[in-house]
Amino acid sequence: MSEAPHEIAAGFMPLLDSALVVAAHEKGFAEAEGVALKLVRETSWANIRDRLAVGHFQVAHVLAPMPIACNLGLTPLAARSVVPMALGLGGNAVTVSNALWQAMAGHGAVPDLGPRAAGEALRAVVRERGRQGLPPLRFAVVHPHSGHNYDLRYWLAACGIDPDRAVEIVILPPPLMADALGSGVVDGYCVGEPWNTAAVMLGTGRIATVKAKIWRSSPEKVLAADARWAEAAPEALAALLRALYRAAEWCADPANGQELAAILSAPAYVGRPAEWLMPALTGHLAIGPDAAMEVEDFFVPQARGATFPWKSHALWFYSQMARWGQVLHTPANAALARETYRPDLYRAALKPLGVALPGANAKVEGALTRPTAVGSAGASLILGPDGFFDGSLFDPDDLDAYIAAQGAAEAV
Repeated sequence: MSEAPHEIAAGFMPLLDSALVVAAHEKGFAEAEGVALKLVRETSWANIRDRLAVGHFQVAHVLAPMPIACNLGLTPLAARSVVPMALGLGGNAVTVSNALWQAMAGHGAVPDLGPRAAGEALRAVVRERGRQGLPPLRFAVVHPHSGHNYDLRYWLAACGIDPDRAVEIVILPPPLMADALGSGVVDGYCVGEPWNTAAVMLGTGRIATVKAKIWRSSPEKVLAADARWAEAAPEALAALLRALYRAAEWCADPANGQELAAILSAPAYVGRPAEWLMPALTGHLAIGPDAAMEVEDFFVPQARGATFPWKSHALWFYSQMARWGQVLHTPANAALARETYRPDLYRAALKPLGVALPGANAKVEGALTRPTAVGSAGASLILGPDGFFDGSLFDPDDLDAYIAAQGAAEAV
């Protein structure tokens, strides 16, 4: 460790996918890189966003679209942020109440986490409720500029459900979702772990589908850095990225799963039982009281370029902001979104480690149907599969056409 360590304050939310930042601190990877990492547990994404903006944090575990929204001026206290690293792939799920699942099962839903069958069954339920004059179903997400919101909306729309007219979508902090489901305040939600497993363990809901099946190998949380700090302290940022990469390798080793769950379960971090965390770490999900499934890529901390900040990921999130009326699509706005994700910072920090570094900054999302070797510097790199469940493709070089072709589903 250097004599004068880099002091870095990092905000995080109590979620399983804070694993990389927690492990970097708890397992000594930050210290080994000369980083004195101070972790601050927060209660809402808005708090993290605002504290990053005012300089309380240099970096934070954040929703993957949030730094883009900040750079586009869509949030209060917007401050310029950069994303030099992703914090893994997947980790979200859509959970519904027992009553809603029973209604969906009556229209053909089966406990296999398949997005298409579950979505079509949900559409039938929405139609039936409309005919009966019942109020729209209410779903919760954690933030308007979240992967959860865009995952849920993409799934609903692709299954013929207009997210803005056929259902209601509200905002709730993750720790409140299982209780809201149990009390009937919401009928379903899209959230990260362990709050889907919590509903199953508490007997209040069932997991209907997962992010890993809606859009495979897609990002959920990223490391956001205050752009001013990143520019002023490049050595500190690079040291932190190396520590996080080492933490990702440790988190990805199945032999460390029990220890990681125990660390995360502590009150300072997620503060929930380790048995609530193990399903996501092992991929063995209890999806209901009478059903379980293996989901190999439910949460991927390190393989498949899981920590690489792809510009195509940034642009897909931007396309959804445009689709749902959060931002006007212009060349300038697209450029702001594209430049938020910084693979150049990732490569510069990790090149000395000899790790796999993609040769490209972007890729056609949804094009890989099987694990595929791609051009890389350092070690060899296998990507994919990365498909959308509806078979669509997102070519970041054809952004205008993709946005123009999108639209909400017809109201049902």
